[in-house]
Amino acid sequence: MTLVAGSYEKFIWGFSLKNLSSSSSETLALTPIFSYPSHIAPIKSVAAAGPIAASGGTDDIIKIYDLTTSSEIGSLIDHTSAVTALAFYTCPLAPSLPRNLISAADDGNLCIFDADPFVHLKTVSVHRHGIADLAVHPSGRLALTVGRDSCLAMVNLVRGRRNFSCRMDREASIVKYGSEERFFMVANERITAHDAEDAKIVQEMVAQKRVLCIAVGESGLLFAGGEDKNIVAWDTASGKIAYSVDGAHSARVKGLVVFKSRSDTEKFEAFDCLASASSDGVIRIWDLRMISKEKANPLAESKTKSRLTCLAGSSI
Repeated sequence: MTLVAGSYEKFIWGFSLKNLSSSSSETLALTPIFSYPSHIAPIKSVAAAGPIAASGGTDDIIKIYDLTTSSEIGSLIDHTSAVTALAFYTCPLAPSLPRNLISAADDGNLCIFDADPFVHLKTVSVHRHGIADLAVHPSGRLALTVGRDSCLAMVNLVRGRRNFSCRMDREASIVKYGSEERFFMVANERITAHDAEDAKIVQEMVAQKRVLCIAVGESGLLFAGGEDKNIVAWDTASGKIAYSVDGAHSARVKGLVVFKSRSDTEKFEAFDCLASASSDGVIRIWDLRMISKEKANPLAESKTKSRLTCLAGSSI
């Protein structure tokens, strides 16, 4: 498993999660594999899939990385403003290599790239006042975006055009698909679950403070982190808190990644893990089988001494 984190100090960080000994699959080490100033301005977004990662910064540039060689392999300069969100689409039949990279920026545009090789295919004008976040449907045929114009939009990635846009009662900062039938949106401290067919709200959850990141777990759980410095697991069926890791970090939580168990993975990936990153510069790994206990301790951690802004992971 590989983690990629971006920082306010313009550094990109790469980490490998491995077991320390072959006799124990639960003793893990979070080992740095690279770090260098890849942008000339703060990094706002990262994405990873298979052996490829990407980062977007306020320098309007997308950087591409080969995780197998821990090297930067190119830049994409198709946006005219800060790159705020990145997402790879990977075909389920070929999970080792991403098919497309989708990016969004403060210029209000969404860009579609072929990921092999990285070629710009289409730019779609979606929002008037910048895009805060994007989510790609599991089918890869469409994407949702939320903008600073307080609108939710749907983009047809096959035809390269905006299909739908509606104004919301408040500006959302995060959108994420939980499945083909459901997606989630975050607006300040409120998390809402929506039916993917008609965008109707089916559940609402309210955190104590502003939510800055979410990650979809198994069994209907949604993990959230933010300004309260905690990691909260929400039961999306009931809208109630399943459990919480209080004081998970000493500063606000800026990124969460769930690594789901796979039958064809290495021994150290035989159970589900949750990775969290904070603006205190610390990245921690949690065992999801133990995190619900009263005093949960991280399996591994690494201190970057940077103000981390985003986190992404690849299990391949």
